[in-house]
Order: sequence, then C-alpha cells, then structure tokens
Amino acid sequence: MNETMKSNNMKAVILAAGVGSRIRPLTDNCPKSLLKVGGHTILEMMISHIRDCGITDVVFVLGYLQEQIKDYVTQNFPELNVHFITNEQYATTNTGFSLMLARDLVAGSSFIKFDADVVFDKTILRQLISCDHDNALCIDKNIQLDAEEIKVIIRENNRVVKASKTVNPKEAIGESIGIEKISAETALQLFSELEVMMQDTQNHQEYYEAAYERLIEKDVPFYALDISGLKWVEIDTQEDFISAKKIFSSKN
Repeated sequence: MNETMKSNNMKAVILAAGVGSRIRPLTDNCPKSLLKVGGHTILEMMISHIRDCGITDVVFVLGYLQEQIKDYVTQNFPELNVHFITNEQYATTNTGFSLMLARDLVAGSSFIKFDADVVFDKTILRQLISCDHDNALCIDKNIQLDAEEIKVIIRENNRVVKASKTVNPKEAIGESIGIEKISAETALQLFSELEVMMQDTQNHQEYYEAAYERLIEKDVPFYALDISGLKWVEIDTQEDFISAKKIFSSKN
C-alpha cells in the first residue's frame, strides 16, 4: 500500500489546548501554535505537512485562546475537513484529558497525533505514515535526555516498553517527539483507556503517554520509529523558540 492510500484513511489529531506558560510573555496574547518560525506559524507548517501527505481530516482539541486558532485554520485551510473540540478544563488538565475528548470524532479510525508545539521536517511524517508498524512513536536517539523529555525504552525489534518523563535517561534509547501513529483497532482501546483514567481526577494531569503505557502493559504493541538526523524542535521554552528559528530559517 503506498503512502497516499495509507494516508487517505487516516485522520490527524492536533492537541492545542495548552497555555504555553513556560514561553510567556510570547503567549500572553497569542497561542503558542501561532508563533512564527522562519516567517511561518508553527501551525501553518504542521497543517501544510499534513495536507501534503494526503490527510484531509483534521481534529483540533483547543482551549486557551481557541478563537484565534479557529479563525486562523478556517481562513488559511478552507479545503480541509476540520473539526474543533474544546477542552473547557484546559487550565487544570493535561494532554491525556485533551486526547480523550477527541474520541467521538476519531475512535475507530487510524490517526496521527501531533502536539501543536512541534516544528518538524515533513520527511518525518512521510516516514511515519509509510512505516510498517500500525502503532509507532517517532523517536530521536541523538538527543541529550533530562527530566523534561518523554524518554523511551525499547526491546527487540524496536518494540516500546516504556515512554514517560520518569524513565531513567540511562535506560532510554531516545526521546519521543510528540508525533505518533495509532491504528484504528488501537484507537478504540486507547480512548477506552483514557476514559477509565480520567474518571479519577488525580489523572487529569497525566500525559497521553500514560495511556500508551497502560496499553503496552496489556500487550498492545507500540514501536519506535527512528527519525534521528531529521529536523524537529518541540517548543516549550524561549530557548526552544530561538533554536527553532535557527533550524527552520525558511519553510521546509
């Protein structure tokens, strides 16, 4: 099956509800995903890559300054089939809760999940769509790991054992960059797992990777796709933003 045929049956899910507090004051009046890198917004580059790879159904989970994102997307990408979901509790929840909210629009479909603050080379998405694994996390092995990164442990055949911030860096193969492919079958299991988790308010601050790990413990296979050497930056801080502008000085 070629890349276009694969992507035609996929949806994109973009998690863009967060405040971006660590990069303030840049996000005081602007969602992080609408900050400009190399003359283009983070979201423009992301959606352009999604569209260029043949995905036309895009689901956004929004919260902070959501009207700015809605207006931007509908004005600049009118050809896409776009759905907006609001995380009304964005200030007190995390990415696991936001992803759960996409269930009705996504469960039963294969999808690519994006954190809205990742700037990346389109080749990464092309490789993820075309890779043989149904469930895959994009992993960069050439990176200095510390407490902030989602660190990944794998076993034979690149099968993921752990993926969380609490993983010991010495045991990790690399960092998960915030872009994953999830199969239609696993999507049903994933959203069920998230709903169970979020019934307990103590889990509202959990990342979606916690649900991946719960599925892994139930022997649902997730694999690492090595994208080392390709360009990407997750923008959490002002330093990340400066780095992204240096790396992506023009549209890629």
